[in-house]
Amino acid sequence: MKRREFFGAVGMGALALNGGCAGAPSSPSAVGKRALMKVGTQQSSATDDMLRYFAQFGVRNICGTPPPPGPRGSWEASDLVRLRERVASFGIALDFLPLPMSAWPISRSESPHIMLGKSPERDREIEIICDNIRAASKAGIPGLKYNLTMLGVVRTGRSPGRGGADYSTFDYAKANKDELTEAGRVAGDEIWARITYFLDRVVPVAEEYKVRIACHPNDPRLPDGFHGVSCVLGSVEGLKRFIEIRPSPYHGLNFCQGTVSEGLENPATEIFDVIRYFGSRKKIFNVHFRNIRGGYLKFQETYPDDGDVDMLQAMRVYKEVGYDGMMMPDHVPHTAGDERGLQSFAFAFGYIRALIQAVDAEG
Repeated sequence: MKRREFFGAVGMGALALNGGCAGAPSSPSAVGKRALMKVGTQQSSATDDMLRYFAQFGVRNICGTPPPPGPRGSWEASDLVRLRERVASFGIALDFLPLPMSAWPISRSESPHIMLGKSPERDREIEIICDNIRAASKAGIPGLKYNLTMLGVVRTGRSPGRGGADYSTFDYAKANKDELTEAGRVAGDEIWARITYFLDRVVPVAEEYKVRIACHPNDPRLPDGFHGVSCVLGSVEGLKRFIEIRPSPYHGLNFCQGTVSEGLENPATEIFDVIRYFGSRKKIFNVHFRNIRGGYLKFQETYPDDGDVDMLQAMRVYKEVGYDGMMMPDHVPHTAGDERGLQSFAFAFGYIRALIQAVDAEG
């Protein structure tokens, strides 16, 4: 979306708040609805300074940083309660925590045997995940996010962006395609079997304790056999299969709009129906609201207003499907003098907040 269009949309929203005529929503089903989305973040939130920073920029919901595990290797509910209460003292809700299944490559994973399919080690790791779900429930934390990946986040470097900013970039033509992970060569059917083994044991616990668990797509979508494995959760079809393996209102997606866009041939036209598909089924538990330039196998991660996707229209679709969770910046560009990315994140917070206000006014 161009800068002029963005400010025009916000202006129309202001008219609507004052009884004027707003811009048209994305579909008749959005008419009369309120925008339920919230500005959120998954930045490190361990310090009071960071929590104060979030509060100052209007962030009232976060995915926080968990405490160290207890003697059994899992979180202690009492530690989570203290964390939730400290976050709440800044007027912020602790909506999610990350499980020890991050986006690192398998060689650096906190729980590698789940995707390596190696027992009995994976059963011990899965039991820690289940214990963490129980602890989160006891502490009043409603959601947990995680990854099921062997490759981690694959990029080929950085490239110049707007005003000399530094954009994270992937170009398949420049990627090292022959290197294998420690998993060796693993076919897609075997990876699906390992994912199913995990879900069969974890989703019932999430249901029992009423904690939503949200999986991040593989980032990015890659051809089968890249580094010896199949990124089955990189495509839209793979994510559709994933949510149906163990159907449950507590089993869904950490819907990274940027990652999903990276796997599309034409994100500018295709992403909206993808949001509708998962959003209408209530499988979007949180959103990484990120824009890109490019698409499948070649892209840059941009500022939210500098990519190919109309982010105002995307926000309208989230409203249309009744999504009520966090809209989080993700992978912001690097700029000189902003090593921690606080300026880029602040820009993204303001942009997201304005879009939510705009689409809310349209209804």
